[in-house]
Amino acid sequence: MVPILYQVVTSPPCRAVFMLTRAIGLKLELKDVNITEREQLKPEYLKLNPQHTVPLLDDDGFIFWDSHAINVYLINKYTNDSTLYPNDIKKRAIIDQRLHFDSGVAFSVLRRISVGIV
Repeated sequence: MVPILYQVVTSPPCRAVFMLTRAIGLKLELKDVNITEREQLKPEYLKLNPQHTVPLLDDDGFIFWDSHAINVYLINKYTNDSTLYPNDIKKRAIIDQRLHFDSGVAFSVLRRISVGIV
């Protein structure tokens, strides 16, 4: 079964998953989530993801969200190539540090800036 990605095509976290899947040659089934219609708040989506975020991955019933976690999972499951996420614990720690900085610091600052623009 092809993994299903619930996504918003313009979302930077979704774009990160697209870039990774292209790099490893993995096909996804894409399901659009219309956030202007507030589909992420509908009961059927909240049942899958109580945090009502995108992207969300459904890999044959294994359902979870967060682009960083999705990318690490896809690398570990669908490729043996360790260039994107090295086996070396120190190199991997640096990558993890950057991923957590992105989600914990950079994204929230960027969001505060962009909300004032939109």
